[in-house]
Amino acid sequence: MQAVCLPAQKEGMMDSTERFSGKSDVYERFRPGYPAEWLDDLVREHGLSAGCAVADVGSGTGKLTRQLLEKGLSVYAVEPNDEMRAVAERTLGGYEGFRARKGTAEATGLDGACADLVTAGQAFHWFDAAAFRKECRRVLRNEGRVALVWNSRVADDPVVLANARLCAEFCPEFKGFSGGMEEEGDSQFRRFFRDGVYEFREYANDLTFDLEGFLGRNLSASYALREGDAGYAAYLEALVRLFESASRDGVLTIPHRTRSYWGAV
Repeated sequence: MQAVCLPAQKEGMMDSTERFSGKSDVYERFRPGYPAEWLDDLVREHGLSAGCAVADVGSGTGKLTRQLLEKGLSVYAVEPNDEMRAVAERTLGGYEGFRARKGTAEATGLDGACADLVTAGQAFHWFDAAAFRKECRRVLRNEGRVALVWNSRVADDPVVLANARLCAEFCPEFKGFSGGMEEEGDSQFRRFFRDGVYEFREYANDLTFDLEGFLGRNLSASYALREGDAGYAAYLEALVRLFESASRDGVLTIPHRTRSYWGAV
C-alpha cells in the first residue's frame, strides 16, 4: 500500500477557503465523482447543449468540472484555494471549454449574465448562502438555475456510524459528514431557493475501497488530522482497524447516495 501522508496544518489556516490546503493531491486521488445518471438528468432538465456555460463554484480540484466538460459544456471553475485550483489547471487545461477563476462563492469574479447554470459539488455547506444566492442571480442569464450536489454516506450504515465515531473522537473540527449538512435538514434549501421551491433527486452511488482508498477518503476531509498533528498516528491506526474488521478480502463497500437539489434563486 502506498503511504497516504498529509503535511501538518499551518497555524491560522482555519478559514473555510484554506481548509483543504495541503490536501489537494489526496483529494484529487481519492474523492469520487458523480453518477452518470445524475449528469444526464442535469443536462436534460436544464436544457444544456454543447457550448452552454456553467459556473462550477467551489470547484476544488475539478471533480465535477471534469464531468461537465466531458458533456461538451464550457465551464468556469471558480475556486479560492490556490493549491486546489492548480490541480484543476494541471489536469483539465487540455479541455477547450475550461476556464479557471480565483474567486469565492460570494464574489466569483465572473462577468454578469455569463452562465446558463451554476453548480456546487460538495461545497454549499461552506458558503454564506444569502451572499451566494445574490451572486448567482448576478452571473446567471435567461432564468438560469442553481444545482447543489453531494455524495453522502448512508447515515445509518454500521460502518458509517463507526467511522463517524472515530472522527468525533480524534478530529476536533469534525461536525458531521459534509459539515453536518444532513442534520440541518431541508430548511437550508427552502431559504436558499426562490420561494422555497426546489427539486430534490437522489441516486445510489455506493463506493468500494481498498485500504489505501479508505484511508485516503478519510484523510481528504477538511476536518481530518494531518501527519504531525496530535493523535494522528492513533487516528490512522483506528481507521485501519475499522477497515480490517469490516472489509472482506481487502475490499469494503460503503453505501452512498448522491443527493441533488436544483431550482431558481
